[in-house]
Amino acid sequence: MVATLLFLPLAIVSCKKEEKKTVATEIQPANDSLKIVKTEEKIDYTDFNIYSLSIISSAEKDSDMDIFISVSDVYKGEQPIPADIMKNQKQMTYEERQHFELDTPSRKKLLDGIHLTEKDSLYIYEYGTNKLQRMPVSQLKAVAYLSPYSDDEDLNPDSYMMGFQVATHQKTTDYDRYNNAIAYFGNKNPFIENKMKAVKWQKVNTDISKYFGHSKLAQGKTYQAQYENMTYYLQDYLEEGNITERKLVAINDRKEKIAEKIFSLAASDGGEFLPLYGIDADEANIFQYTGYLFKGKPPVIFGFLAQSFGCPSISFLDKTEKDFPINCDNRH
Repeated sequence: MVATLLFLPLAIVSCKKEEKKTVATEIQPANDSLKIVKTEEKIDYTDFNIYSLSIISSAEKDSDMDIFISVSDVYKGEQPIPADIMKNQKQMTYEERQHFELDTPSRKKLLDGIHLTEKDSLYIYEYGTNKLQRMPVSQLKAVAYLSPYSDDEDLNPDSYMMGFQVATHQKTTDYDRYNNAIAYFGNKNPFIENKMKAVKWQKVNTDISKYFGHSKLAQGKTYQAQYENMTYYLQDYLEEGNITERKLVAINDRKEKIAEKIFSLAASDGGEFLPLYGIDADEANIFQYTGYLFKGKPPVIFGFLAQSFGCPSISFLDKTEKDFPINCDNRH
């Protein structure tokens, strides 16, 4: 039985690989009319890491799924694989090599390498359904999964994705639940609940070119969406008839531009634009989400690009805030 890893599209510290990444570039300041959700709890965003949830399933149709969070992107040092696994791999079956729980010394080495303790917790926020789950680290299994891009004939410690098992034998019908979710390890919950919303686009029938300025690329279609007191406009830009860039502006209720971002394929090796909900995607295929996601931070928006190499990011509607890359252990 061959295992397949489905990497999530979103799904937030950058991967430690030397690949090209698509960057959402800030253009305009966002220093008015954007409110920040205030909370009493202070979150330290220094060295802040968020993660996608990986879905592991066999190649068989309708098989169960395992839900796993890889921390290999941020782990420092040699992967903590038990010595007997590498020593005896030739005598092990594929199933035994493909997935195993770490022994106590290896678990401690993994925790130390990502600066976690058994007293910390895993917070999983399903922004698609506004559900938050907290799981003590002490109750999570530290596990290793063989990367689907590894050579099964010549395994080494770097052939494995190291992390924590969230759930096993989940139904395939629950795929979207884990697809539209992000995770964080720490001693405080950084997520704001019930403030995220799917972005539903519609075509723009009026001239809004004043918000976008000049571009060397040809203008394509324009779309709009609404979140609280903000209107989002999205402009397609074409090269030889194909969309190569999308520019987003956020307008407040006084018709002032408060944020602008560019999503481009120019720096993406094999990336592509994701369908727009309301235009070329239905409720079963929602990718763009917006709202207040992190405590003490401005609103976010994401879900415009599908990455082939590298990991996606969450963008803030504020020029003073850097994007939060999502750790996804993409070894493609």
